[in-house]
Amino acid sequence: MEPIQRFASEASAKPRARDLGMAFSGNTGVFNAITDVVGVEVGYSTVISDSSTSGKGPARTGVTTILPRGRSGSSKTPVWAGFHSLNGNGEMTGTHWIKEAGYFTGPIGITNTHSLGTVHQSILQWMIKKPEAGVGAYKFMLPVVGETCDAYLNDMDAFHVTPAHVMEALDRASSGPLAEGNVGGGTGMICFEFKGGTGTSSRVIEMLGASYTVGCLVQANFGIRPLLKILGVPVGEHLTSNRLWAGEHGSIIAVVATDAPLMPTQLERLARRAGLGIGRTGTASGDGSGDLCLAFSTANQTMSESTVAPAIGNLAFLPNNRLDTLFEATAQTVEEAIINAMVAAEPMVGREDRLVAAIEHDAVKEVMRNYGRLNA
Repeated sequence: MEPIQRFASEASAKPRARDLGMAFSGNTGVFNAITDVVGVEVGYSTVISDSSTSGKGPARTGVTTILPRGRSGSSKTPVWAGFHSLNGNGEMTGTHWIKEAGYFTGPIGITNTHSLGTVHQSILQWMIKKPEAGVGAYKFMLPVVGETCDAYLNDMDAFHVTPAHVMEALDRASSGPLAEGNVGGGTGMICFEFKGGTGTSSRVIEMLGASYTVGCLVQANFGIRPLLKILGVPVGEHLTSNRLWAGEHGSIIAVVATDAPLMPTQLERLARRAGLGIGRTGTASGDGSGDLCLAFSTANQTMSESTVAPAIGNLAFLPNNRLDTLFEATAQTVEEAIINAMVAAEPMVGREDRLVAAIEHDAVKEVMRNYGRLNA
């Protein structure tokens, strides 16, 4: 089964929320993506197949990788981080250590629920092959891997994501514009009963005489149609066709990156504001939803896990009482990333011939226009 790879060049071919005239607040980076944070790279492997062997059902799945310091950066240089669970019916590995020590090392993986173990082990294998593996505390590694459930469209029990797919996503990670929607780990995901998936956005802000970037990538697989709001407009109350279910389904993984120098406690606060961005789209974060938020900073690059690191380290960070602009930028970029995922997604037929419709661009524009929330 060969993966269908989505390249960065495909990103420009699909409209995004702003292309439809949606007036999101804030100034974006060049790509309006998590890759606007210098050094951050993203890779996808997208697995789509209708072949049925040994009882395996259709594949509508994949894996997304985020490399905080890129493929050329040192894998043993951690990033400070913070984690927040808006609702915990899901999994993100490595978060116990993030809460304990305030950092993690290596790539992030996002995939479907039953492939989490495969992705975790494959990231370990990829890291072990790095030249600096086995140095000091780096002898053991705790990769960060998150999941959401794509079982409505994908046969998760078939374990379609293989180590080769994970290696492909890691080895092809790059900066620049990113494809969205039915790509990578988001391939089979559903958002507010529309086709969902992978989405991204960014903001550039000015603070204390310096410019900082906040970027986000989401795997959006949550929400029930009547609750959907875009820029405060109750879109879901108007777009009522192609409903799927009566109650809350699914989850979301939100990964926030910034180049602003922050302490782990401040990054945990940023992760909480990612939850606000999720809430702006209308969800109540239901009992069955795994809404997990991770934030990391690429600043303070002198930090190391090596035993030869200085006995006393120095950490630069912004003052707590000046973080409001950063908080708002985080909520904005998560909200827009979710809508970008839906706008870019295409209709998909999956297992048992189930159809998930994509949000219809003209229809959503008409609703937004009627509420005066669409740019001319």
